[in-house]
This record gives sequence, C-alpha cells and structure tokens, in this order.
Amino acid sequence: MEKLPLEKAFLFIEPGPVVLITTFDGKKNNIMTVSWTMVKDFDASFIFLTGAWNYSYKALTKTKECVVAVPTADLAKKAVCIGSCSGADTDKFEKFKLAPIKAAQVCAPLIQECYVNIECKVTDCVKKYNLFVLQGVEAWIDDKRKEKRLFHAVGDGTFRADGKKLNYRKIMEAKLPSGV
Repeated sequence: MEKLPLEKAFLFIEPGPVVLITTFDGKKNNIMTVSWTMVKDFDASFIFLTGAWNYSYKALTKTKECVVAVPTADLAKKAVCIGSCSGADTDKFEKFKLAPIKAAQVCAPLIQECYVNIECKVTDCVKKYNLFVLQGVEAWIDDKRKEKRLFHAVGDGTFRADGKKLNYRKIMEAKLPSGV
C-alpha cells in the first residue's frame, strides 16, 4: 500500500448520488445541485449539506420544504451546470430545459426529467454544520425511463455512474451459521 494524503480520503467515501433540490420561495422556483446527501434512517429521512452561500438556503429556511429529485447519468452534465450558476439571476428550469411539475404536498416542484422525486419537509437545520434534515412526505418514480443509472460525485470534479447492479439479497436475508 502507498500512503494516501489524508485530505483526499473523503474521495473514497463520498456518500449518495448527486441530487437536485428544488425550492419555491413564494415567488420563484429554483434548483440546486447537491453531491453530499445521506439516508438518515430506514425510511424516507435524509440529510444534506448547504449553507447561506447558496441561493436556495433562504427558501429552505423560510418554507421548510423542498423536493429531492434524483437525476440519472444522462442528466449528469446538466446537473453539474445547474450547480455552477446561481438561482439569484438564473431561471434554472428555463435555462436547462427542465419541466417543473406541481407537487402533491409541498410548494416546490418535481422535475419531470428526473427518475425519482421525493417531496420533503425540513424537520431540522443544524446550522453549526449546515445540515438540513428532511422527512419525505410523498415520493414519485418514472419507471419508464430507459436510463436508470445514478451518478456520484467523487469530490474532485469527477463523477462515477452506477454500473452493474449486484444482488446479494438472499445472502442478507439468510441466517448465517454461528461463527461466520
């Protein structure tokens, strides 16, 4: 083994797929790209990181709701571009030709082109760490999409798309013999 610089260690543990977070501040819709998300529990509870530097932050703290939209690998470049401009001066739905869809339980819109959309309420904001804790209240999937691979930020400006799906469900459900 070779020594790995400690500041690069996170590149191998970067969590979750890249997601798009939509908000509505009472006047306009916005989209931000988030590459740091995690599942909080074995339900629709999530955590992601953003702060006051992000235009969507004010809408999140004001409305306490959003949509977590999960794009697929065919939308990777578009998602990166969305994250490279500000909603303060850009209508991201228009600029990136994405269709907002009315959500059932929140004012923030779903994104039609995304594989999955999860309507969420903000249940906590840990300002010390810029963490938003979300509880899903409604979820939607477009299972007719041909592309279903998610993509992940490595953390250095590069991304990885999901590959072959490995299914070890039977092993996980089976009782292992003692001593294993």
